[in-house]
Amino acid sequence: MDWGGLGGIAANCMLPVMTRALETAIAKLATLPADEQERIAQWLLDELQDDEHWARQFAGSQDALSKLAAETRADRSAGRATEFDADTL
Repeated sequence: MDWGGLGGIAANCMLPVMTRALETAIAKLATLPADEQERIAQWLLDELQDDEHWARQFAGSQDALSKLAAETRADRSAGRATEFDADTL
């Protein structure tokens, strides 16, 4: 890859740092056939997109979640709620 005359050190400073585990995983993926690489890459990209979606959803719902939590605390204080018991399901 041509970094426009930048030395290797300068180019590496502009890139995000990758963990050793991720480097190892990518090196192993690079040995797979192209169709497997594409399948795994698409799965990973879908997972990351899904994580981003849920992070946005939760970030946008903090007011509603806070209101529900306050209502739940009030219900519990007033004796209108009981502890959850998974054994009774």
